[in-house]
Formats: sequence, C-alpha cells, structure tokens
Amino acid sequence: MKIAVCVKQVPDSWAEKKMVNGVLDREGVDAVLNDLDEYAVEEALRIVEAHGGNEEGGANSVTIVSMGPERATEAIRKALSMGANDAILVSDAALAGSDALATSKVLAEVIKNGGFDLVICGTESTDARMSVVPAMLAQRLGWAQLTFASMVAVDPAANTVSITRTTEAGVDAINAKLPAVISVVEKINEPRYPSFKGIMAAKKKTIDSRDLAAVGVSAESAWSLVADSAPRPPRAAGIKVVDEGNGGNDLAKFLVEKKFI
Repeated sequence: MKIAVCVKQVPDSWAEKKMVNGVLDREGVDAVLNDLDEYAVEEALRIVEAHGGNEEGGANSVTIVSMGPERATEAIRKALSMGANDAILVSDAALAGSDALATSKVLAEVIKNGGFDLVICGTESTDARMSVVPAMLAQRLGWAQLTFASMVAVDPAANTVSITRTTEAGVDAINAKLPAVISVVEKINEPRYPSFKGIMAAKKKTIDSRDLAAVGVSAESAWSLVADSAPRPPRAAGIKVVDEGNGGNDLAKFLVEKKFI
C-alpha cells in the first residue's frame, strides 16, 4: 500500500496575518505544518502499520507531497518525524500566488506518476479555508473521492476503501475501489507526537525537490485573484446597559435592533 499525503506549510494560526500585493504575507510570520494535515499523516501511518508495517521503498510506505517555497521543507520534516518515509516538494518561483486550481494541477501530476494506491489530505488549509483541493485532485486523476472521513478502512485484498462521514442527516457509509482520494476530519484520530528518534531520523530522510520542468507541467495564471484587501478594523467598544429599573427593557430593545429576537 503506497500512500501519498498532501500537506501544506501555512502561517502559524496565532500569527498576525496581512496581505501584500494581493497575496498573504508568508515571509514575515512563523510557518508551520498545517494543523489539519497532521490528521492525514497520522491516518496514513495507521493504515500502513495495520497492513504489514511502514517500509521505505517497500510495498507499504507513506510519501509526503507538497508544493511551496524551499522553506516548506521545515513543515515536511515535521511530517517525516512522525514516521512518513520520504517526501516530494515542488518548488518553483513561477508558482508563487497559485490558487487551488493551479495547486491541484501540480499535485495531481506528481501523484499520477508516483504509483500511489491512496491519497489522503486534511479537510482544508488554515490559511485559505477552501476545502476544495481533495475534490480537484480526484477530478484531475479520475479517481473516486471520499471526503470528510471520520473513519477509514482499507481492504487491500478486495482493493477497496471505505469511510464513514457524519452529516446533518446522520452518518454516511461510503466505499470505492482503489485508487482513491480521501480527506479526513479532526475527529478521526489523535496525531502522534514525534519522538526524539523520529526527529533525528527525519533529518536523514529524502526530500525530492522538483521544479515545474521536472514535474512536467507549466505554470498557469491563478483563476482567482484578490482585487483589494484592508486590515480588520479595531474592535469597537461594547454598549453598557446600566440597570436603573429599566435595564430589562433596554436590553430587549438592543436585542430587537440587532435582530436577535
């Protein structure tokens, strides 16, 4: 079972973010492995461990696939320290400012030529919150997509994968033939903490850095662009209601004005 896990380096969730020339400033803030991608890495590791172990270059392995600047190797090392075997990073100046369409095109080309049985993604990246790349990958690859999985089970003998997905209507059970693309939600597992041994081992693991020419695709203009942006305004002072016998009426009036009641 060869599994590819798509990850992204994003600005730290606690960092103060700002837009520069229509794109998110990534140089001036701390960058980390996307939190939601850690669940995808963990699930991939659990699957290969349940089916014969995690073997570098063997029948059971986990490969991290990412697109970004060379700095993204820092985030990739985190995934490798969790136990992934190796990684592929597509880094090219022409990809700066890429949107989901361009990103999915590059990732799909890498995955298509990698001989993978399964692709696992987090539900979304914390910098964009779009949750569309897994579906776009499935479409470009021509594979089944099973999104928002809260449980994943793989049957190598039957060449199938099944998931459960919680919706407003209840719990869906979905299955498909491999290869397939899956996205997982936070409740699926608890990502492991990298051990000291894992951190040291990650320093020696291979990160195959490729440019667009090596991948075999050309850069394309982003389909979506940010035309304008402005900093979030300071939080306004709240309204203080002093109860001098009519506080209840004043509060009710305020709630009506805000259309809360």
